[in-house]
Amino acid sequence: MSDQNPLVIFTPSGKRGHFPVGTPILTAARQLGVDLDSVCGGRGICSKCQIAPSYGDFPKHGVTVREGALSPWNEVEARYDRVRGLKEGRRLGCQAKVEGDIVVDVPPESQVHRQVIRKAASAKPIVMDPATRLVMIDVVEPDMHSPSGDLERVADALQAQWDIGPVTARLPVLKTLQPALRKGNWQISVAVHTPAGEDVSQILGVWPGFHEAGLYGLAIDLGSTTIAAHLCDLSDGRVLASSGLMNPQIRFGEDLMSRVSYVMMNPGGDAEMTAVVQHALNDLASEIADEAGIDPALIFEAVIVCNPVMHHLLLGIDPVELGQAPFALATSRSLTMDAVEIGLTGIAPTAQLYILPCIAGHVGADAAAVALAEEPNNSQDLALIVDVGTNAEILLGDTNGVLACSSPTGPAFEGAQISSGQRAAPGAIERIEIDPVTKEPRFRVIGSDVWSDDPGFAEATKDSGVTGICGSGIIEAVAEMRMAGLVDASGLVGSAEATGTARNEPTGRVHAYLIHDATDTGGPRITVTQGDIRAIQLAKSALYAGARLLMDKRGVDTVDRVVLAGAFGAHISPKHAMVLGMIPDVPLDKVTSAGNAAGHGARIALCNRAARTQIEEVVGQIHKVETAVEPRFQEHFINASAIPHATDPFPELAKIVTLPDVAFGASGAAPDDGSGRRRRRRRG
Repeated sequence: MSDQNPLVIFTPSGKRGHFPVGTPILTAARQLGVDLDSVCGGRGICSKCQIAPSYGDFPKHGVTVREGALSPWNEVEARYDRVRGLKEGRRLGCQAKVEGDIVVDVPPESQVHRQVIRKAASAKPIVMDPATRLVMIDVVEPDMHSPSGDLERVADALQAQWDIGPVTARLPVLKTLQPALRKGNWQISVAVHTPAGEDVSQILGVWPGFHEAGLYGLAIDLGSTTIAAHLCDLSDGRVLASSGLMNPQIRFGEDLMSRVSYVMMNPGGDAEMTAVVQHALNDLASEIADEAGIDPALIFEAVIVCNPVMHHLLLGIDPVELGQAPFALATSRSLTMDAVEIGLTGIAPTAQLYILPCIAGHVGADAAAVALAEEPNNSQDLALIVDVGTNAEILLGDTNGVLACSSPTGPAFEGAQISSGQRAAPGAIERIEIDPVTKEPRFRVIGSDVWSDDPGFAEATKDSGVTGICGSGIIEAVAEMRMAGLVDASGLVGSAEATGTARNEPTGRVHAYLIHDATDTGGPRITVTQGDIRAIQLAKSALYAGARLLMDKRGVDTVDRVVLAGAFGAHISPKHAMVLGMIPDVPLDKVTSAGNAAGHGARIALCNRAARTQIEEVVGQIHKVETAVEPRFQEHFINASAIPHATDPFPELAKIVTLPDVAFGASGAAPDDGSGRRRRRRRG
């Protein structure tokens, strides 16, 4: 080494360079482009630039690091250690100076672009590079010889100290700028928003001195039935709180086309629905901020993903064109705007909003978010990704290209239009098994891990009771009924005589299966009716037909793997989904859950500007298939109404499940061919 220019090596990046003695480690990192965080600009206030120096022989790097390679602890570090504490062996990069050859490790929490892992096993890392960030600057004081305005001097400081510029500021910020500068003795913290692909930044907020309260953002999945939100710390991407509520637009129609029809038939109906959803978003923002214990005025950014109808209703755009061919969107591009423009007033007044691009007329920004989270365009095998909801959105693709479509499954999968159905809440049956011999059910409800036939079930559910059946429960119930021989392939429920159980009760000319009867104690009577099964058949047929249509377009009869996305998809049993015929036949270990992939995609876009540019490019390459005008959709739909399917073989399912070969007539009894034997009902 040169005595005047010791070698500094950073790990894990491996970047290295020679620097004069006395150079702060933070300065060396910046000059080499090393990922070392700092908000306070090297003043020893924020502690973001913590580093871990290493000493000894490093043959790999060809260097020996001796004691004294860094300057001794100074008073700034000692004070910080007394007040907040530094981990053993850590130094502040802004205070530790180069005295000799040194190897410096940058721990994950000190990296600007640190990775945040979702709790689910299939989680992907999020590289932190948010559009909105917090920096601290020193601003030159005005004098008689330099008459420029305070904003102009702030802009100069941002350019010189952080390479941010040019900048603008709205009136609410200008009103707070001068008091903050003078209170902070010309040191201020600045929240700066830089949209992806743009050079001009906007100042969203200013505070005197070092702002310790943080900056936050909302990632919102605005669904037609439910609205889910994650409150994220914009410094590290952590989810501080998550919350959700029912979309209040349900009262105007349970599915999207019902809402479009409401607008067509009721002048001003679109404005009504826009108002209620905007009010719901403000309530959700307030609730989630309260849960996390933060001031909602510190929420400076929101990212929203939603389907096209919700997209237009959120923005106050008449959705009628989406209800008729050619299903034209007002715009399919991504949108960046002030959050107050959509009535989101419960957060910072200068907060920015980003809405992901829509793929096409009925494949929206939520499908784009799923594509961002799951990256089918980078998959080496052919992946079918199904975002299960009121309007299922389906992606099929690999590195050779991605196809997309939507299918109107309706709300049955979410417990609506089901006789004993309810939303997923404590007390709702979510899991069920039916003994194929005795035909007796056992079940589990949300809020308890105890099965209904286990000791202690009554005690475990005394607070919630057994209140109904949710989406995952009804899917398992119908599939279990098929496996137990209570329902035939056409979806008909057999009679007590034909099935051998009194639980199959007559209800007029058809039958229903009794799961739970608590009427003697004032509780509900929970059954699966013939109407329930028909509703599930309609929903699953639409889902399967959409998937099969994409497979036709790709020229394949099978896929390599299936991903069930959506908060609801996370709770679907792959085996029961296959028995029902919701998804194409694949080995069960190739069916995985992505959880709320749309919500995760929204989080990625919130935390990483480059991801916004990436998904905007990917969306332009996705080929949309319109199910409404495809002649084979109806054929696929009819064939998919059988359980699991009228014509498609399910060889992988047959390896693990043997479905009873039963057939019931309209009365629920198996037809007799005159020989005393039951004959199988023929299907065309």
